[in-house]
Amino acid sequence: MSYTTEELLDFLDQELRAAWRGERVLLSSDKRLNPVVAKAIGTEKLSKVFAVQDFRDQIHQYQREYSVSGLVWHTCRFQGRSHQFPELHQQLVPIPEDKLTLTAAKAGVIDFWRSSIAGLRLWRSGAPPLPLELSTVNRWIEEAEWAEVDATRSELYLRLCWGDPKVCHYDWARPDSGCERIIAAIAEPSSIKV
Repeated sequence: MSYTTEELLDFLDQELRAAWRGERVLLSSDKRLNPVVAKAIGTEKLSKVFAVQDFRDQIHQYQREYSVSGLVWHTCRFQGRSHQFPELHQQLVPIPEDKLTLTAAKAGVIDFWRSSIAGLRLWRSGAPPLPLELSTVNRWIEEAEWAEVDATRSELYLRLCWGDPKVCHYDWARPDSGCERIIAAIAEPSSIKV
């Protein structure tokens, strides 16, 4: 029987805590970087960083070998409504089945978003935020493979994603992977980065 996603996250948390307490040491950590950079950062700090990185790589290999999902369930609450959907945990990697789970959850996320935006204006996330028409967002919804939603007390954030779930939130991954970010707000949105 393989470990669960939750158990792998517990192992990662325990290892991170042990590394920062100085209980994990990698003697070769200074050889992984340029010697000048290694000296500036310090062997002790490098050892902690690389110990955690090496352990995380082992967890990722375990996930792939035993098909352990990298998804966790997130609950979004907005204006008295709530919706639970899967999202990739930032410390884990997706397995092929995870993308199928994400795409299967898209309709529910979109239904929740649509039922929550009455009376709100739509904006494309950025600096500055740009006003959007619902027709543009609907086109992006059709093109997206999966959707994610999050909220503050007064704003609802929709991410319409495609490609690799591990890198889709990074602009450098475009055009192969990415997310369109939409903010629904009463007036101009706050400066929160989504």
